[in-house]
Amino acid sequence: MEEIDTSQTLRLGVWRSILAYAAPFRKSILGLCLLMVLVASVDALQPFLTGWAIDNIALAGRLDRLLPFVALFLGLTLLQALAVRVFMGLGGKVEMGMNYGIRQAAFAKLQALSFSYFDRTSAGWITARLTSDVGRLADIIAWGIIDLTWGLAMMLVSAGLMFSRDWRLALVALSSIPFLILISVFFERGILGRSREARRANSRLTAAFSENIRGVRAVKTLVAEEGQGRAFQRLSETMRRASVRQARLSALYLPFVIFLGYIGTSLALWTGGLRFLDGSISLGLLTAFIFSALRFYDPVTDLARVIADLQFAQASAERVLALIDAPVEIQDSPEIAQRAAVMAGRDGRFPRLRGEVSFRDVSFSYDGKREVLQDFSLEVRAGMTIALVGETGSGKSTIVNLACRFYEPSSGTILVDGQDYRDLPLGLLQGNLGYVLQQPHLFSGTIKDNIRYGRLDATDAQIEAAARAARAHDFIMGSEGRPGLEGGYDAPVGEGGVLISTGQKQLLSIARALLADPAILVLDEATSSVDSETEGLVQEAMALALKGRTSFVVAHRLSTIVGADLILVLRDGRVVEQGRHGELMDLGGYYRRLFEAQFLADEERELFGGPGLEEDEEEAS
Repeated sequence: MEEIDTSQTLRLGVWRSILAYAAPFRKSILGLCLLMVLVASVDALQPFLTGWAIDNIALAGRLDRLLPFVALFLGLTLLQALAVRVFMGLGGKVEMGMNYGIRQAAFAKLQALSFSYFDRTSAGWITARLTSDVGRLADIIAWGIIDLTWGLAMMLVSAGLMFSRDWRLALVALSSIPFLILISVFFERGILGRSREARRANSRLTAAFSENIRGVRAVKTLVAEEGQGRAFQRLSETMRRASVRQARLSALYLPFVIFLGYIGTSLALWTGGLRFLDGSISLGLLTAFIFSALRFYDPVTDLARVIADLQFAQASAERVLALIDAPVEIQDSPEIAQRAAVMAGRDGRFPRLRGEVSFRDVSFSYDGKREVLQDFSLEVRAGMTIALVGETGSGKSTIVNLACRFYEPSSGTILVDGQDYRDLPLGLLQGNLGYVLQQPHLFSGTIKDNIRYGRLDATDAQIEAAARAARAHDFIMGSEGRPGLEGGYDAPVGEGGVLISTGQKQLLSIARALLADPAILVLDEATSSVDSETEGLVQEAMALALKGRTSFVVAHRLSTIVGADLILVLRDGRVVEQGRHGELMDLGGYYRRLFEAQFLADEERELFGGPGLEEDEEEAS
């Protein structure tokens, strides 16, 4: 899981980056600030209006001034109510807009990031960033602006009014401010550190949630619920302790602020009371100062809460920015990006490649330490079918991932159509790729939607033609007395395709690839997870898909690759045997032993039932 430095204090640079997503709402934010200044000014003015009323209406016996005073007071109250109604709407607009903007930026970055990022970052970590962290940031910015503006305006206007009426008494009333500053600095570091602990624990908890949901079948079949429950309980307890520590510190901070505020108010009451007794100030002014001092320190508690929230939210901000600012390891240079815009044309579709691929002394390591591919060279002419055979971890998938430029070589060069593929636009290369996985992924939606991912502008007729070619049409619509799916091509597949079988998902994946009509096709163990009946359909669809295009076939079932133009047998990142099927059988090496072991195992399974495919490979090796 990706982690970031959490040892630093509150950083303005982080918040400047986050506030950039508030730029589209400048007018709304300006309106919010003006409204809060208006509300705060009315709040700060009310104690002095009350003091004036005591001196000039109650004590002076001027009841003729009461009605105009009440009218003024009601007018200001109505003005405040209208301002509150408007700023609630503006605050909601800024919050939702920030949510949208940050999540769009984060999702766009996820689409651009290389596979290596997802190798080292869990799905739970990413989910937590896009949900709870972004929500927290939008909330603190929208409503934090309101509280900060109101609090600062309230304090400034109150202080200005107090100093304008009696500067000596104002100094006494505000004498607690230096101590408040010291207390805030003292608590700031502790609250920030504990909030980061809580966010780290939340990330691990979210990752555990996500992993357990994805692996629920394995958990149940292994009867591992109790163990998973204990592990999750430990994570939850860590989260609880971190959150409680943060909450305790915040809870201790706010009473200190309130206590110091009341000390300033008490000093003002004591000093002002003595001056009232000697006749140097009026009762109305004393009353105004007491209430104004109380109102001055009220926003201090709100500001303290906002500062604590900002400290807590900075951990979220850092993690969101770590995602948005994550470097894209494989991307087009500005020059290539300009060339790509010209090549794509008006319809955004790149020209078709011939499909020639050349590996020249290619080595590769995922972690920068252990090489999984060493000095690998291969010349693939357009239209050839290359089969890759070997034990798990031998480098088969690495070769096809490098060919697709999902990763780039640690050393050596890969050429496509005679050019270093780093000099080709990513859109050109990957727009000419088709990839059928061992465990194909389907998106929530319909059968039709999932096939159309191969080419978004495809018509319904083209989708059906691709499904027929992939031997998927019969299970979708039904044939020979067998019912099809309810809804046909509009039938939902469920999340991840849970409503259809693995073999059916495989056929749809091949249909999707056929619809895209790629120049280079990768079939990654496409028949290893299907039943024998569906395997025949998948093999028919594969045979059609391989025609007229360069293909890389990663296969455990060797019967599916006997017609390949070249078979590479890999061990520990090196090619140990290569040739056509007949040549490798005549060689009498590892490939022949593996093929014969699989052939005998298939016969045993048909007659008696026997060991699985993986066991066959282990025996052969």
